[in-house]
Amino acid sequence: MLRRDVLVGASDTCDRRPIRRLRSRGVKVHGVNWLGTRTHRYGPMVTFLRDVLELEVAHEEPGFAVFRCPNDDLVEVFGHDHALAQDFFTTGPVAGFEVDDVDAAKVELEAAGIEFLGERGSTDDGHAWWHFRAPDGNVYEITSGPGA
Repeated sequence: MLRRDVLVGASDTCDRRPIRRLRSRGVKVHGVNWLGTRTHRYGPMVTFLRDVLELEVAHEEPGFAVFRCPNDDLVEVFGHDHALAQDFFTTGPVAGFEVDDVDAAKVELEAAGIEFLGERGSTDDGHAWWHFRAPDGNVYEITSGPGA
């Protein structure tokens, strides 16, 4: 769980942003349940995940594949030119932090000064996610599953 009164934007010698204290209820994170990566080497990456790591192929279309881990976590691979990869894969792979409610977590994280990117995403079966830029400059997401 993110703690109250944690320093957000704490400066090091290169970071001159003001320091804000997080005075919210906090966000309970259950784990990292999603990882997405954009790559110029789509074919070899898909082969690696499918044939070497032996992950189940849950979905595949040109330039995009979804793999399911034995614990139901997901790994998504986006070809470099795939339309879904254009907005959020600017800093490397994106990890998704599982929370109970992405909308409530967004409110808490925004109160802590976290910048959100784009619109809330969702699927018909109840998964939801929202991308944000963390204090390290990288893009992450909060995510929740059906019933959240």
